[in-house]
Order: sequence, then structure tokens, then C-alpha cells
Amino acid sequence: MAFLQQRFLLSCFLIFSSSLLHLVSSRGPVYKPPNVERLTDRFHPAPVSAMMSTFYGSSNIHMKNNGSYADIILDKNSGSGLVSKDRYHHGFFSAAVKLPMGYTSGVVIAFYMSNSDVFPHNHDEIDFELLGHEKRKEWVLQTNIYGNGSVKTGREEKFYLWFDPTQDFHQYTILWNNHHVVFLVDNIPVREVTHNQASSSVYPSKPMSLYTTIWDASEWATHGGKYPVNYNYAPFVASLGELEMEGCLMPRTNSSTMGSCSMSSTLSSSDPIEGDAFTKLTRQQTLGMNWARTKHMFYSYCKDTSRYKVIPPECNA
Repeated sequence: MAFLQQRFLLSCFLIFSSSLLHLVSSRGPVYKPPNVERLTDRFHPAPVSAMMSTFYGSSNIHMKNNGSYADIILDKNSGSGLVSKDRYHHGFFSAAVKLPMGYTSGVVIAFYMSNSDVFPHNHDEIDFELLGHEKRKEWVLQTNIYGNGSVKTGREEKFYLWFDPTQDFHQYTILWNNHHVVFLVDNIPVREVTHNQASSSVYPSKPMSLYTTIWDASEWATHGGKYPVNYNYAPFVASLGELEMEGCLMPRTNSSTMGSCSMSSTLSSSDPIEGDAFTKLTRQQTLGMNWARTKHMFYSYCKDTSRYKVIPPECNA
């Protein structure tokens, strides 16, 4: 009898282990992130309610903790989004975001900069897009960049995350100045777009607003629209806070002129995004970016020869 009990327990353990292995392997290997400089520690978070206003879907936006955090919600009636009260020409923009759990196929949460409201046919954009998933699959991080209306030639790169973004808040950061655009996740650079001769025609150059949105992207997200949003799992709730927005402030007008700007930072530095820490990556940050791109990136437009018969010039720069 004892032998049979041992055989039964061993069988249960093997079944459980196999199931657990399947769940882990569906994410792929999880690597320990490297230590990097914490650029977000250089700035002070501001309440979401103080820095942003309703973009759309006001009934699906819920401020929390006296406006320090906000929930943005997608349900069968509407998505929702926030937009910065100011426009910026260069800056440091960061938010801690926690994503919806469960079946989220077709759902997209975006944290991005754009000036399409002012330059509808010639706009710039810098995008973090978090793409929902079908069962047993993980959220995908997509970065994209447009400059001077290059919307027909998107420059996407896609990553698997090294953490579960539904269990806790994680920081997504855009650093944008005249030297480079850097995308960072938990302060680890995952992508750098250098401003040079090869990229100048598609480099974001005009003042932009900061947006965060949640919306139904059934037509293209999750394997090209194969798995649309299933509203039986709604509402889909994304939470954000620890908002940092520092840079060159521009008036929120419909004018297309650059004009002058004033620094938003209250720090001692007269220009918090032009110092040595922001003009180029350190050795530690470069190692961190190489780690992210080697271990977690699974798509880059620079390697998509079926889409680009001629590889864009910045890929070979």
C-alpha cells in the first residue's frame, strides 16, 4: 500500500511539474536583469491629475490616491486616455504602469508622445505600446518611432518582458533630446535611436504632448488581429502613477511655430535632459541595453527584409 501511495504522489508531482514547466516555457526563459543607473531617481513624481487631463473616455478614467494614480479602462462602451496639459520640446517622461490580468488579446495600452493634433500630415511620434495576449501568452512590449510624417514606414521593435507586468508597477520611460531617443523599462535601456545624418529625416523634431491610452486594437494587435478583444473578460483596467515629466515646455496652442520654451524642472540644473547623463549611454547602460536586446527582443524592422526590400539607412549607420 505504501508503495502504491508513493507511486501516486510521484505521478501527481510529475503532472504538476509538467504543467508548471509548460507555463514557464510559454513565457520563455526569464533572465535576471542587470544593474543600471536609475535615471528616474533624478526627478520627482507629480500627481497624474496635476500633469494630465482627459483625452477621451472620461467615464472610464478614475483618479486614485488624491490624483497621484489613475486607472484607465476599456470596456464594450469605450476605451480611455489622458493627455499632458503641456507640450514639450525634448524631455524625460516616465510612468509606472500595472497592466490588466487575464485574457487581454487585442487590448493595447500605450504610453507615447505625439503632435498629430498640431501637425496632422507631418507629425512625430515616440511610442511604447503594450500588446495584450491570448491565454497562456505574455504581454508584448512594442516600441515605435515616427518623424516628420513617416507613418507609412513605422520602425517597430518587439520584446518579451522579463517580469509579469500584471503583478506590480513597472516603469516605462522615454528620454528625448537632440542627441538620441532612448526607451527604458525599469531604467534599463531597451532601444536607442541616435540623431545622426542617417536618421535625421525621420527623427522627431517638433514639440509633442504625452499620452497614455487603453483601446481596442482588434484589427491588428495579437498576431495581426487573429485574436480580437473578448469583452466577456472586460473591464480591462490599467493603472499608472509615479509620473515624471521634465523638459522644455511649449504653450499648448495650435500654432505650428516652435517659439521659445521654459524648463519645467525645479532642480538646480538649468537643463535636466542635456547633461552628461542624458546625452549618451554609459557603459553600464549599454551593457543593459545589449542584455535586453539579446535576451528579449524578437522582432526588429531592421531585419524585416520582406517588409523592407531596401533596409532603412539608419539600420546600417
